[in-house]
Amino acid sequence: MTFEKKWWQTVVAYQIYPRSYQDSNGDGIGDIKGITSRLDYLEKLGINAIWLSPVYASPMDDNGYDISDYEAIAEVFGDMADMDDLLAQANQRGIKIIMDLVVNHTSDEHPWFVEAKKSKDNAYREYYVWRDQPNDLTSTFSGSAWQLDEASGQYYLHLFSKKQPDLNWENEKVRHAIYDMMNFWIDKGVGGFRMDVIDLIGKLPDQEITANGPKLHEYLREMNQATFGDKDLLTVGETWGATPEIAKLYSAPERQELSMVFQFEHVGLSHKPENPKWDVIALDKTKFKSVISKWQLDLAVGEGWNSIFWNNHDLPRALSIWGNDTLYRVQSAKAMAILFHLMRGTPFIYQGEEIGMTNYPFETIDQIKDIESLNMYQERIAQGYTPEAIMASIRAIGRDNARTPMQWDNSHAAGFTTATAWLAVNDNYKTINVADALDDPNSIFYTYQKLISLRKAHEWIVYGDYELLETSENVFAYLRKYAGETYLVVVNFSDEHEEFSSEFVKSSEIIANVAFPETLTHVKLAPWDAFVVGVS
Repeated sequence: MTFEKKWWQTVVAYQIYPRSYQDSNGDGIGDIKGITSRLDYLEKLGINAIWLSPVYASPMDDNGYDISDYEAIAEVFGDMADMDDLLAQANQRGIKIIMDLVVNHTSDEHPWFVEAKKSKDNAYREYYVWRDQPNDLTSTFSGSAWQLDEASGQYYLHLFSKKQPDLNWENEKVRHAIYDMMNFWIDKGVGGFRMDVIDLIGKLPDQEITANGPKLHEYLREMNQATFGDKDLLTVGETWGATPEIAKLYSAPERQELSMVFQFEHVGLSHKPENPKWDVIALDKTKFKSVISKWQLDLAVGEGWNSIFWNNHDLPRALSIWGNDTLYRVQSAKAMAILFHLMRGTPFIYQGEEIGMTNYPFETIDQIKDIESLNMYQERIAQGYTPEAIMASIRAIGRDNARTPMQWDNSHAAGFTTATAWLAVNDNYKTINVADALDDPNSIFYTYQKLISLRKAHEWIVYGDYELLETSENVFAYLRKYAGETYLVVVNFSDEHEEFSSEFVKSSEIIANVAFPETLTHVKLAPWDAFVVGVS
């Protein structure tokens, strides 16, 4: 192969949402010392990178994605000494910390915005986007994307909360202030950056262009050269509207922008194409296979790089929405893991995924903390929706599903805290927790552990060609081919009994969630059966 192999192509990363991972001081909120205390567990799992959701100073309007100081730590999470210790302790275990970089917007309490509001001719005014009149742009969190500043009579842009004013990336001073901040963290020894809504920084609000603006890639190349370009770091951009062709613009090595992207085309299959995410529909599995395969085929080795994920802090538990979180919880969790971890791209595990955590059965709006869900609730009540219908949407797709505390053991609050947790702990923690998973050699945890070790050991998983096989709708089967070897992955993605037929001959056994078939001529698949074998 002519392309340069990189460490981040072979690793599996693990996302931590600090508020919900481990509380070390008994205030009911997870913190940095709590994360450090669990590094041995993560080392046992086998991951080599942690994507750390924001721990910067913040008023927490959007749980840290509203940053008031990029070079300080939020008091609720600890201090910079705690952060330095986490970096050192992780490094000792061969684990790199990937910082969440939120640079499309800041908090309205950031000193830049505090200054910007003082007058129209303040030196920081043009760090943000101001207009005399609003246009029709809307916020992701409901309502207009423009907020009136009564003192000046102008409106500022906020594509998210009104407490998250958008930065003006057309201003060179803004860009270089951000690059300086990134170099501050690089000098501290971070392993890279996950770039929040990075596709929005090239926005042209007057033309109502938010994503993929014309200068987006110019800015990213400038960022690359000013910060991480000569360092061996993992950089992944959150790009909601990306196609494989757009992903190549971000991640093709010769373009010198990012390592890879998060793309969400498969996530969008949970609702009708033009409908809000709250209008959940059953998964079209034929379309799902087509979307996943497109990204495997079109983003070829050397032309770009992809990430692979089921879950993150913004999504419901995939096990609950697309798997089976009751009768076949263990089997379907393993099947879903096997399906994705044998594909090309860098896998990201979200905290709790490795033990099969599930959505929370929220009943009333007073149980909800997430600003997006709260805003949607008020908006839909005004539109005439019933509270019951709205809560059904939140139970299915709301972001708090991912944010319930990590379930460590069967003690008080699942071992997350000695106090009352900031968000309710799922009642199933007594049977779904890390302690029980570690004690059970057949647990979901050990399937993830094996999948991670397989990726480290076998280049065919990382770089091999991909071929989707024709099967029934519920069966997802594909081949991986590399250096003259062929491997078969078969997953029954359903609660039904299915069949798989082929002319392949089994030559080796790689991993299975229940058992390997004797032959591949005619395989009877139980619900959520999954296996991977070498074939000839």
